[in-house]
Amino acid sequence: MSGLDLSRLRALAGRRAAGGLAALAVVWIVLGIATPRFLSADNLVNVTQQSAVTGMLTLGVVLVMLIGHLDISVGAVSGLGSATVAVAVVQHGLPEVVAILLAILTGVVLGLAYGLLSTRLGLPGFVLTLAGLLVALGLQLQVLGRTGAVNLPFETGLVRFAQQAYVSTPVALGVGALVVVLVGFLGAHERRRRDRAGLAGDSWVRIGTRTGLLAALLLGGTLYLSTARGVGWMFVLFLVVVTVVDVCLRRTSWGRHVRAIGGSVESARRAGLGVDRTIISVYVLCSSLAAFGGVLAAGRLAAANQGTGGAELSLTAIAAALIGGASLYGGRGSAWSAVLGVAVVQSISTGLAMLGAEASVRYLILGVVLVVAVAIDASGKREGARGRA
Repeated sequence: MSGLDLSRLRALAGRRAAGGLAALAVVWIVLGIATPRFLSADNLVNVTQQSAVTGMLTLGVVLVMLIGHLDISVGAVSGLGSATVAVAVVQHGLPEVVAILLAILTGVVLGLAYGLLSTRLGLPGFVLTLAGLLVALGLQLQVLGRTGAVNLPFETGLVRFAQQAYVSTPVALGVGALVVVLVGFLGAHERRRRDRAGLAGDSWVRIGTRTGLLAALLLGGTLYLSTARGVGWMFVLFLVVVTVVDVCLRRTSWGRHVRAIGGSVESARRAGLGVDRTIISVYVLCSSLAAFGGVLAAGRLAAANQGTGGAELSLTAIAAALIGGASLYGGRGSAWSAVLGVAVVQSISTGLAMLGAEASVRYLILGVVLVVAVAIDASGKREGARGRA
């Protein structure tokens, strides 16, 4: 890509992220007025904990969207992960660590199958993962057996981690301050590096503003949540995974290959990039994250049943990815798109539930939000096409 293309993509990504933040602010203001309990520290703790589960799936969807594909089976794969870990622990008496690894392995196998079928046979991702959705649902029913539900004992480590483990306030503030300093340092380092290379970069004002907003969000949010139960370790784990994926996307050759494939598969092939290998790795990561999300869901609910996961959760994850700034056309988005998108979607779902809205109303509103996100995505695609013309 030329420098002009990169500048346009950076500007567009910035506008998409700003739009997502504005949407989150509007949602919180409206719901805060409609039901003041929504902005209570106790409820926001619940929102963060619930976001960690859906966020794992959304992160995988963002990765697949970056290469211009779509995985609609993540909900079913998460259900299979939930069933696997619950049955392995309760019915077969396996150690929890082994059961969790076994659940994640189901995601690895399914993702590997997707990647191989996509690269070897050229099957469209949508059709491929639709078939995978049905396979995962069938396997979930097989694993659960006749009872259709398995309850995890509350004394198991997974349940305690998902329901009762919270970070102490001093530790949370210390980690938050460290993150703010690290982000500010990396922003300044990147600015100086681009200056030396004669390339355009973020202004010092923008770097300072971004770092200041992050400090207010992390440190202020931590202090507010600490007035209730605090920040859950499960949410911290989600943020750690997002951070690792973000670094891999921005700082490794694998991440550059992912974005190049999303921009143009043929151009990536002509450049000698390992296209097939990268596509397979992305599908494996997506399904593994979905299965791990299912493990966290089992711990959160202390159970796994036939209703865990499913197509509804897949659509929610896809909607969150789009709202967060990922693109159906590939090449746009970041790991943090998952955090932003799932925050909007989970806030809407929780707020409407607190207002006593029926499920039909929640589906309608989420559908409208999804249409708006897709329309914005299509508009950005047209703008990018005009910029290259």
